[in-house]
Amino acid sequence: MATRLSHPLRHHLLDPNHRTNKPLRVRKFSIKNEKLEPVEPHKMVMKVKQTLEKDYKNLPVGRNGRDDEEMILWFLKDRKFDIEESVSKLTKAIKWRQEFKVSELSEESVERLARTGKAFVHDCLDVNGMPVLVVVASKHFPDKEDQIENEKLCVFLIEKALSRLPDGKEEILGIFDFRGFGTENSDFEFLRFLFDVFYYYYPKRLGQVLFVDTPFLFFPLWQLIKPLLRSYASLVRFCSADTVRKEYFTETTVPTNFRD
Repeated sequence: MATRLSHPLRHHLLDPNHRTNKPLRVRKFSIKNEKLEPVEPHKMVMKVKQTLEKDYKNLPVGRNGRDDEEMILWFLKDRKFDIEESVSKLTKAIKWRQEFKVSELSEESVERLARTGKAFVHDCLDVNGMPVLVVVASKHFPDKEDQIENEKLCVFLIEKALSRLPDGKEEILGIFDFRGFGTENSDFEFLRFLFDVFYYYYPKRLGQVLFVDTPFLFFPLWQLIKPLLRSYASLVRFCSADTVRKEYFTETTVPTNFRD
């Protein structure tokens, strides 16, 4: 099967709704004194915030910036409250957002590709209350489209899906509809970009990924992609369109392209 060769990814978030009257204490391993020390997450957020202010003054501030406490706490959770790892991953994410100009993405800026229907954020949540990002693989033609435009549409839709998270929810559902998929739709490079984006810049935001009605010719590509997915590989479920209809939506909320 023909696949496109990859290249290095060119662009190098606590629950905000969680409330409790008792301070949450986290056991953190200290390398220096080799013992577990209870640390309050808020203090760790302040530590990261101070480190970023001291060592990364050039990073932007504000929402999704170096002083965004919600974002800092999310990355601390992702890195199991390891300060150094959180700072490292967080700085890369903030720099990427700046270089990729995420804040400048809009409906208008991705309109041309969005009109193809190749990917969209579903109007309704799934039965678990997760926003839904749908990708229609048969409408993706990598040889005829600009890779940067595809990446911009991808990131815009991730941001749009996350903006629809209900109170108490943290993750989104990704659905890849492979019905009608052919070799001309195969794109190793884009799939790697997509999962790298989730791993590095939107950690723990992908709750589950459904690969729907995948044809036999997709599996060679899957063997290339699977090792790159890291922990996300366990989130992938191969299923039928009927499973999507019956297990993830109601009759009134199922996406149009999955209705009988």
